Amino acid sequence: MSATPAFLGPNVVVMGVAGCGKSSLARELAARLGRALVEGDDFHSDASRAKMAQGVALTDADRQPWLAALAERLDAARRAGEPVVLTCSALKQRYRERLRAGDPALRFCYLRITPEDALARVSQRGSTHFFSPALVQSQFAALESPESEDGVLVLDARWPLEQACLAAERWLR
Repeated sequence: MSATPAFLGPNVVVMGVAGCGKSSLARELAARLGRALVEGDDFHSDASRAKMAQGVALTDADRQPWLAALAERLDAARRAGEPVVLTCSALKQRYRERLRAGDPALRFCYLRITPEDALARVSQRGSTHFFSPALVQSQFAALESPESEDGVLVLDARWPLEQACLAAERWLR
């Protein structure tokens, strides 16, 4: 008798504004699902990182090459049959649609957080991250909630990591 194949499922994007816990949840979820973690921040250009570090919000034009690279990475993972967990703010519906172009079955785990909690978390990072706390409000201004979209799980960013990860894992399976 052959062994049951491992669960593969779709690529997953852990999304939300800065400070919501994308990287923490994605790291844990990737480990539990036996997938590669793709950190979306690693795909930003040096110029975009410099802008954000200076407190300058990225424009849609700034984000286009970044989103194209992420969509390409998702498409490659899908074609290879090796789904990944990707972190990406994916603030606007058109950004999410751009990512879905690389993988129509793509799923999103949206970490919902208040502006006050996000600012507190980003401010606690200090110099360990390039993202300026001055940009938190611009993230909320740009955010188009994905809550009514198909393939989106909404999670409370205040939940303990274990609780959020279990909810995401159950939903994906």
